[in-house]
Amino acid sequence: MKLMTLALSAALSTTAFAADFNGYIVKLKEGSSLMSQKSMSFDKIDEYKGLAGHFAVVRPFAGLVASNALEELRNHPEVEYVEPNYIYSINPTTVSNVVESVKDASFDKQWGLKNTGRNSGGWFSSGKEGEDINAEKAWEITKGSREVIVAVIDTGVDHSHQDLRTQMWTNDKELNGIEGVDDDGNGFVDDVYGYDFVNNDGDPMDDNAHGTHCAGVIGAAHDGEGVMGVMANVRIMGLKFLSARGSGETIGAIKSIDYAVQMGAHVLSNSWGGGEKSQALKESIERANEKGIIFVAAAGNSRSDNDARPTYPANYKVDNVITVGSHAGKGKRSSFSNYGQETVHVFAPGSNILSTVPNGGYKKMSGTSMATPFVAGMMGLLRTKAPNMSPAQARDLVIRTSVDNGSLRGISESNGRVDAFNLVKDL
Repeated sequence: MKLMTLALSAALSTTAFAADFNGYIVKLKEGSSLMSQKSMSFDKIDEYKGLAGHFAVVRPFAGLVASNALEELRNHPEVEYVEPNYIYSINPTTVSNVVESVKDASFDKQWGLKNTGRNSGGWFSSGKEGEDINAEKAWEITKGSREVIVAVIDTGVDHSHQDLRTQMWTNDKELNGIEGVDDDGNGFVDDVYGYDFVNNDGDPMDDNAHGTHCAGVIGAAHDGEGVMGVMANVRIMGLKFLSARGSGETIGAIKSIDYAVQMGAHVLSNSWGGGEKSQALKESIERANEKGIIFVAAAGNSRSDNDARPTYPANYKVDNVITVGSHAGKGKRSSFSNYGQETVHVFAPGSNILSTVPNGGYKKMSGTSMATPFVAGMMGLLRTKAPNMSPAQARDLVIRTSVDNGSLRGISESNGRVDAFNLVKDL
């Protein structure tokens, strides 16, 4: 490990937005050798050369405080900027109140795909027929393509689940290669289904359930059993940067995005947030945009106006970012969902959503986390029909083809809920 004598305060900090962080991300200028100099010291330095440049994550010695050290590092001629390595987390509502085990999972319980009114209400009220993504009519046009790769950047994906195992993206050179060897030379060993940036290994197995739930919404197999995803034909890439507790660092999100770009993903599904604005993360998303990759983000579950109180990554102003709020079975905004006429683009089903969870299970969860993969799946359908459409054009189209139902007017740019049939019908 390389040593430096410059020390930063080890204390974690909480902002007004409760954005904890763990150390600092230092973006180094091209050709910098700063981190190899012996004139400074950190408890831990992790260097990472990604799509957006050369980064170092520094984690200072506990108990050592240098009041001017951070400013000194920021002003170093080999440093572009220094920012906190923020902690992000998954975006479900209080799961204990909304998760329901389901033994006889089936399509008729998936109101987000087809809302009958009877399958989308609560204990004491019914939903409203037709307040869904209009999936069945969209499937008459396209059910997706195995050429389309959707990356689930989350807590991982249970790639052994009976509804997902045939839907997973695989790195065939690693699948057919030698265990313990980087067979394809991409810098990652045994990354068959994606990568785990929490444990730094090639198996992004889900130890939380959140990521597997999102994956099922996107692409659970249409095989007559279990549930059905928005896409019948898709390859789902599992990327884990959120731990079993559902939290992860900015640098892990950046690595996940970079991996997805490197390995050919077309759509990134991101049901997480809560950190402050990160220049490093924004630059990574911008690099994805330059490659034509769509970044779908959850609006958040704090019942607040994102126009007035930004949350990230939902509020990044990058052409490929599509921010998604949640609506319930009556077509109204879910009580927990964030909103914003200028910063939330669309609304999708997100209350009491039935999908896959690890170990062959099925559960209902609620949150903008659940609304996000509906839109990610729709972007996969769009990619199938219009593979050369730019992310900005895709975002504009999903906004323009949303249905104005009155209940969602004035709280998103689309003034309504997404409609998969409208999205693909004229392509």
